[in-house]
Amino acid sequence: MTNLIEWNDENTKDFGKKTTVFNHHLHESDLFSDENLIELIDNYPYEDLEVFTMGYNPKGWGEWFLGRRNLLSAEELLAAVKQGRLWLNLRGTNFTNPKLRELADKIFSEVKEKTGVSTFKHDMGLLISSPKAHVYYHADGPLVMLWQLRGIKRVYLYPAQKPCINDEQVEAILMRQQDEQLKFDESYEKYAFIHDLKPGEFVTWPQNCPHRIENQDCVNVSFSVEFLTPQAAWRANLIYANGYLRRVFGLNPSLEKSPKFLEPFKIILARIVKALGLYKGNPKLPRPSFDVDEKANGKIHFDQGIEAPKPIA
Repeated sequence: MTNLIEWNDENTKDFGKKTTVFNHHLHESDLFSDENLIELIDNYPYEDLEVFTMGYNPKGWGEWFLGRRNLLSAEELLAAVKQGRLWLNLRGTNFTNPKLRELADKIFSEVKEKTGVSTFKHDMGLLISSPKAHVYYHADGPLVMLWQLRGIKRVYLYPAQKPCINDEQVEAILMRQQDEQLKFDESYEKYAFIHDLKPGEFVTWPQNCPHRIENQDCVNVSFSVEFLTPQAAWRANLIYANGYLRRVFGLNPSLEKSPKFLEPFKIILARIVKALGLYKGNPKLPRPSFDVDEKANGKIHFDQGIEAPKPIA
C-alpha cells in the first residue's frame, strides 16, 4: 500500500519533537474538489459548522468574529468563501464522515508504523478559507499536524517558551480560562520559523508552540489534525496541575523547572481535579456577531453595536 507521507530518517526521528515540514500525497485525491467539498459540507452537522471572519491586521488582536451561516447552501457558502473574508471550521470530520474517518485511521496507522509513536484523541478539522484570510497568534493544547490540500498559506511558528508564551498563558488555555488567542508582540518575529505551506506539504511543531497563519491570494483548503501522545498527555496534565496550584494555592510552579520526582503526584492531582470538577475555569465562548449575506457572495452584516473591522490604510 502506498504511503500518504514521504518519510526519511530525519523526519521520522523528529516527528512531534521539532518543527518539521513533510511531503504528502493527499492533495492528489479528488476528495477536495469543489464538488466533493460541497458534498462534505452538505453532510456535516449544520449546527457544528463554524463561520468566522477577522480584521485586516494579521498581527492584531481581538478581531476574530463568529458568524451565522443562515440558509446558505453548501454551494453558496463555498462561493462566499471564494469572494469574501471567511474562515470555515469543520471540527472532527473524522467523526462525521466515513471517508475521512478511514483517512484519519490511515494517517495515524502510518505514523505508528514509521515512528513507533502511539497517538489518541484524533480530531481532523477541515479548514476552508478565503484569499488573504488569516488566523491570529494563538497556541493549541494538543499536538497538531497542518496538512495543505489547496492554496498556499504562510505559517509563522514560535517557540513554546518565553518571551513568546509563558507558563500562565499555557495554563489558562488548558484550564479553559481563555480561548487559544494570544497577544502578539513584534519582538517575537525574530524567533519565528516561517514557511509557505503548499499543497502536498504538512507541518508539525512541538506542543503548545504559538503560531499565526496568513493565506496568500487564493482559496485555502487544509486539515488541522489534533492528537495526543502519552508524552503530550503527560505534559498537558503537568501544565494543568501547575495551573491549579498557582490559582488555588498561590504557588508559583514552573513547567521547565518542575522536579521530576513530583511529576507523578502532579499527574494524579490533575486527574482528580478534572474528575471531580474542582476547577471550572471561565470559558468565554464566542457569540455569533454577524450574518453571511444570502444574496451577495461573501458579504457580511455585523450585528448592531458590533464595530466592523476597517481595512488598513
